[in-house]
Amino acid sequence: MPSVAASRATRDTQAAPASSASSVTRTRRSVPPGLFLTLIAVCTAVTAANIYIAAPLLPLMARDFGSTASGVAWIASVAQFGYAAGLLFFAPLGDSVNRRRLVAVLSVVTTLALGLGAAATGATALAAAVLVASAATVVPQLLVPLVAARAPADRRARHVAAIIAGLFTGIVAARVLGGLAGQAFGWRAVFLGAAALTAVLGLTTAAALPAERPVRTGPLFSGLVRIPTVLRASPELWRSCVRQAGMYGAWSALWTSLALLLTGGHYGLSTATAGLFGLFGLSASVVAPLAGGLVDRFGAARVVRAAFGLAAVSVPLFWLGGSALWAVCAAAVLIHAALVASHVANQTVALTTTSTPAVANTAYVVAGFAGGASASALAATAFTHQGWGGVCAVAGVWLLLGWVVTIRRAR
Repeated sequence: MPSVAASRATRDTQAAPASSASSVTRTRRSVPPGLFLTLIAVCTAVTAANIYIAAPLLPLMARDFGSTASGVAWIASVAQFGYAAGLLFFAPLGDSVNRRRLVAVLSVVTTLALGLGAAATGATALAAAVLVASAATVVPQLLVPLVAARAPADRRARHVAAIIAGLFTGIVAARVLGGLAGQAFGWRAVFLGAAALTAVLGLTTAAALPAERPVRTGPLFSGLVRIPTVLRASPELWRSCVRQAGMYGAWSALWTSLALLLTGGHYGLSTATAGLFGLFGLSASVVAPLAGGLVDRFGAARVVRAAFGLAAVSVPLFWLGGSALWAVCAAAVLIHAALVASHVANQTVALTTTSTPAVANTAYVVAGFAGGASASALAATAFTHQGWGGVCAVAGVWLLLGWVVTIRRAR
């Protein structure tokens, strides 16, 4: 557990201005600050939804491809691995390239990949399209360092929280609206709709970004090479990465498998009804601004400890949810509150502890999604062989590892 001194150090780093190692000249932004932050939050919601769009549609895809729901569940984990790969290559470029041009290009690639996914005739072709779309839909992580750098020091966590609220709103929309639209129009129509939204929001956001003339000090992908060095130089960043990997892994194992539980033999819900459970994820959008205020006031360490406590309570509740619907509902609220509070605190630390915020943010988000992808992949296998109890066991192990490993490192 972090010491009092470490907690104070975390608060100190949050008060320090975020800066970039590269020299960047920006012109005055014509979009009002409030509208600019709102536009980025909405763009974040749309692009985040692309990563999770497959999860509530798995039963429909399985029916279309003549498979079982558990037989195509691996597509959901492919999306997370693709996002992690995209983060490794594209997110560090935020310190050294023109964000406006990069955001536009990635938005177009994502749109095309989602369109190809809608036309896929088999699980393999669909997985390939999802992989490309997820790898290119890293726009939010290119913009978060920009938001943090321009925010007032005493409100930085709140500004980061606004973007995170948009992210979780997108996740909820992917599950709820995706499930409802998939039930009504088919999963292919959902992919086409996501492609259209991505094109509109991505290109609009790119046009609103400030003009930049970045100065690179090394090869184009040198930021990727610097990630291990940045992690070694910042214990606070390392702890944030590992803890969020554990937290996100626990959430991902449970949430990506929930549709399989709810549409399975015990509950027998339709895809649309099961998708409504994503509404519980709105608790994350409510908690995000509250967590931002708490981080600005009390520091990240206390918020992370409280978040892990909530998550530890949610796992046994999810296990009870295998036969009790009320337990699923309560656990869904707790796990989303825990995840978003931890995310706000840990990402604020990641953005403010080094002189290369884009590289540090890449390390942080890649660690989180690697934890989530590996946990959801293992959860799919666990559900096939051990049922819902196996999924809950995977979540508990990831949560425990994320905390215990960092305790040993801190000591």
